[in-house]
Amino acid sequence: MTMRRRLFLSGLPLTLCGCASTFERPYVARQDWALSVPPPPTDAPERKGRKVLLVRSMLAAPELGDRGLKTLSPDGTMTTSFYERWAAPPADGVGASLTQYLAQSGLFSAVLAPGSLADADLTLEPNLLALWAEPAAGRAFASLSVVLLATRTLTSRVLLQATESASVPIAGQGTEAEVDAELAALGVVFHKIEAALAPFA
Repeated sequence: MTMRRRLFLSGLPLTLCGCASTFERPYVARQDWALSVPPPPTDAPERKGRKVLLVRSMLAAPELGDRGLKTLSPDGTMTTSFYERWAAPPADGVGASLTQYLAQSGLFSAVLAPGSLADADLTLEPNLLALWAEPAAGRAFASLSVVLLATRTLTSRVLLQATESASVPIAGQGTEAEVDAELAALGVVFHKIEAALAPFA
């Protein structure tokens, strides 16, 4: 074996070790954020609705199908975070929050969740269209569409079709501030939906 070959082989382990260290990355833990929307204002006048509302399972736009937090860039590019996620799929979390919000509003005598066997006077079909932060613009954006059906009839009748949206400023820096703004935007949307449903309660 020549001297040059021996020098090459002796340096090979060190070279491989150097390559291995290049690919090592620090561990980053995933953070799950609760998708909990603030309840209706406590100073709202007391209402005693007589109708029963069923809220069906919420659908979501394709880009909102996974749990990763979404960020919209000025050029229209949507980025999904791998390490920052909602604790539940957005459609499930927002749907449960909307059901609870309407139940606490007092607008109806009862608000039923999907799967309930009780009879309902009205059925709400919600669809999550948008839920993301826009850091460059300093705001968060949320949007839902709803269809309200009268269901105590021989055939379901559409009473209302509406799309409600809201934009809320991001107060601060970092993911927590963005999440807070997204939840606040959802709260505004929920309030608008409550107002749209009021004439049919």
